[in-house]
Amino acid sequence: MREIVCTLHRELVRNNLVAWTAGNISGRVPGEELFVIKPSGISYDDLTPESMVVCDLDGTLVEGSLAPSSDTAAHAYIYRHMPEVNGVVHTHSTYASAWAARGEPIPCVLTAMADEFGGEIPVGPFALIGNDDIGQGVVATLRGRRSPAVLMRNHGVFTVGDSPKAAVKAAVMCEDVARTVHISRQLGEPLPIPQDDVDRLYDRYQNVYGQRSNR
Repeated sequence: MREIVCTLHRELVRNNLVAWTAGNISGRVPGEELFVIKPSGISYDDLTPESMVVCDLDGTLVEGSLAPSSDTAAHAYIYRHMPEVNGVVHTHSTYASAWAARGEPIPCVLTAMADEFGGEIPVGPFALIGNDDIGQGVVATLRGRRSPAVLMRNHGVFTVGDSPKAAVKAAVMCEDVARTVHISRQLGEPLPIPQDDVDRLYDRYQNVYGQRSNR
């Protein structure tokens, strides 16, 4: 899991989702009450599997010589309260964070949004960094929704997935649709997709699209 989490951080840089040392990925350790997360304030260029830290589900460091991410308590809360989640990502990606700064959900006006998010990308509450308040807001906002992404107001993006890779994909897609919908609104009011069509698109993408053995 250290290797997986370390390698996936390169995707945040490659997709322009992070600046400097901001942002983080974590992955639940299969069969254990533990997760691996990026250390705090370390350059992406300097990340190695050995520099990844291991925490328990209370966010307490149990293995590693570096301090864990400042978002560790939020990740831990998500893992405790969403047992189906095995990966969590946090970014301050530009366009999605702009929507978060407005406190405005991204409306479902693209088939790619219906496919990946099953509707709008919701906004969670404002919360300060350093304890599990952000995690509480993420869980409360995503509970009962199909979206794997939430825009935390005045902050940035949290995404979840059944694997760390799935959570990274959701973060990449969130920024992509945030940018496209923003540009669309400069041209006029985007056209919504009827809910029945959203449901059909989501079902097809989640259950039919692609090579099922590889998803």
